[in-house]
Amino acid sequence: MLKGYQIIDADSHVLEPHDMWEKYLEPAFKNHAPSADLKVGGEEIFYKLSAEYRSKVATHVKRSHPMSTLSRFDAESQVRGIKQMGIDISFLYPGTGLWLFAIDSMSPILAGAFIRAYNNWLRDFCSYDPQILRGVGAINIHAPEKMVSELHRVAEFGWKAVVLPPNPVKGRLLSDPSYEPFWTECERLKIAVSIHEGTYCRLPTTGTDRFNTHFAIHACSHPMEQMMALLALIEGGVLERHPKLRVGFLEAGCGWLPYWLWRLDEEYKQLAWEVADNVKMKPSEYFRRQCFVAIEPEEPYLEQIIQYIGLDNLLFGSDYPHVDHDLSMSEKTVALQERLSKKTVQKLLWDNPARFYGLE
Repeated sequence: MLKGYQIIDADSHVLEPHDMWEKYLEPAFKNHAPSADLKVGGEEIFYKLSAEYRSKVATHVKRSHPMSTLSRFDAESQVRGIKQMGIDISFLYPGTGLWLFAIDSMSPILAGAFIRAYNNWLRDFCSYDPQILRGVGAINIHAPEKMVSELHRVAEFGWKAVVLPPNPVKGRLLSDPSYEPFWTECERLKIAVSIHEGTYCRLPTTGTDRFNTHFAIHACSHPMEQMMALLALIEGGVLERHPKLRVGFLEAGCGWLPYWLWRLDEEYKQLAWEVADNVKMKPSEYFRRQCFVAIEPEEPYLEQIIQYIGLDNLLFGSDYPHVDHDLSMSEKTVALQERLSKKTVQKLLWDNPARFYGLE
């Protein structure tokens, strides 16, 4: 609890120790374990990530989290960091896994082995304090026929959510017909689906085709890939066919959303006939009915976004221990309190993420 609020962190991250892959990979795949410099088969698992920026990130993390760095961000240090921030429940997303699971050229069989190893490791990681540490399962989107079986497996762990990249994988959008059994089962099991970009992943990514700096690639990849992922789910009929499916769009702020919903609604006014089989109402209505977006307390237009979207679809995530945002949890909470009513802050920090993650 922090400043009188219980807090659910809707988007936190683990930093997987590099040697865990060899420990958790099945015997047939141990020789494919990523090296300490994050290569598989001699190839880096990321794309266009400069050595200079990697060095700056490592220095920043060590300076910001010295004790956790010494503990290699193990479960004990994760819980300690979470408690120090005043967070009560933390939903954990991959660190390097966001790259490792997103290599377009990787064979579906190898991707599946990495994902099973990660989910098994995260299950053990969360067992240190399951009241605070909540796993978000990875899914092998490289192999559509395996997605449901891994979904069932992580559901047996008691997990309430899974994560997918917004990017196309092997040419397939999120609306690809081969994923339909997965969406059906997520809806049936009431498992939330989080869409989370991993900048520098080796998938088709907005910005990497024309820019080379972190400044440009990071600015483009997160919001623009989320925009197209939401479009794919609407235009492809996923949200129409699965009205109780809950989908969250994380780590891109929410400023992109009002414009994008307005733009899609405008297109729909003129072109509803073209997508009539899959889109039965305005795109903005699908979002309000079943989608969520993570906000940043520093966004200057937050009040207007709340007025346009409403309160029920907004989440808050710390992004711990990443370096993207410099404000502490206390500073972020104060920033929200200074701008929003206590009822609104309560919904952002607890009520909405509890509903998204099925904790009610």
